Amino acid sequence: MSFATDAATEAVYPLLPFFLTMVLGAGAVSLGIIEGAAEAVNSLLKLVSGRASDKAPTKRPLVLLGYSVSSAAKPFIAVATGWLQVFVIRILDRMGKGIRSAPRDAMLASWATAQTRGKVYGFHQAMDNLGAVVGPVLATLFLLAYPGRYRTLFALTIIPGAISVLLILLVREKSSAEKTSVASGFSRTDSSPDASRSDRLPSQFTRFMIILTIFSLGNSTDAFLLLRLTDAAAGARFVPLMWAGINVVKSGVSFLAGDWSDRIGRRAVITTGWIVYAIVYAGFAFSGSLTALLAWFLVYGFYYGFAEGTEKAFVADLAPASRRGAAFGIYNSVTGLGALAASVVFGVLWSAYGAPVAFGAGASLALLATTLLFVAL
Repeated sequence: MSFATDAATEAVYPLLPFFLTMVLGAGAVSLGIIEGAAEAVNSLLKLVSGRASDKAPTKRPLVLLGYSVSSAAKPFIAVATGWLQVFVIRILDRMGKGIRSAPRDAMLASWATAQTRGKVYGFHQAMDNLGAVVGPVLATLFLLAYPGRYRTLFALTIIPGAISVLLILLVREKSSAEKTSVASGFSRTDSSPDASRSDRLPSQFTRFMIILTIFSLGNSTDAFLLLRLTDAAAGARFVPLMWAGINVVKSGVSFLAGDWSDRIGRRAVITTGWIVYAIVYAGFAFSGSLTALLAWFLVYGFYYGFAEGTEKAFVADLAPASRRGAAFGIYNSVTGLGALAASVVFGVLWSAYGAPVAFGAGASLALLATTLLFVAL
């Protein structure tokens, strides 16, 4: 399901900065508002749906609803004539993601033990990223065959979207007894006093969320990286192929990093990813050639590979089984609301002082969060 959905999403996403700025006439601030607001709505809904999924007898209906909303919304970009219309479509798309993500992540946790969570979430991220390879590659081939037909390409995303919705019908949830059996697997945090209380989340989870908030405030939308690449490449034709390249890296690293986190601990793997993030943003601040920017962009895939799945496994470690839906909702809300603030501020800094200052600010916050992760956890 994640493979098919990301094939649709990532065929569109790398082209959005060009489509908004060059076709629809939007600026960097508008791009930041669109992406930041979309992620904020996404995050708030994750908080609501996560709590709802903890109380619901089954999580699959929420997952189905979320995938359906996203799949139906994306093709409408094909008929947008202004950036406000794209704003509404992106909000609907991210609403779907907000509804499905926390229940889906909680379902994944129910199928894993404490010793295999890193692998489970790493494999999920690998499939997600593999879809993000296929989608941009197909988009590039389409644009080579039909130059400038961006709207037709956007309309065709309804096909993989429909496939993802149909696939949810094949997914079966475990029974309550099976969930209880899996959830009782030993982990470092399951044995702590806080984690044994099902009515509250442990203090370590709260500290991790505070640190993640600091990192998220510097983690602006990737649309700005794509906009920088588009400027350097003097066009958007091959930008989807560049996006496919980074997702090859992400897909290859995610499963290995998840397995690594099962063996050496989550903190070391997460901080490795955050340090890579800081280095890449510094590279984007001080590089101007397409070759250098593309190299940094591919290295950026290691940040995702190390951090994304491992952060989710860490959340599953820290949260008691009865509160995992709520915990994933909080986690996704923190990252999304941080993306809203980061994206708007990044757009303002870019417009006022230039791209190097904006990228430098993101790198600085990432290094601060990395230091705090070692000190506080």
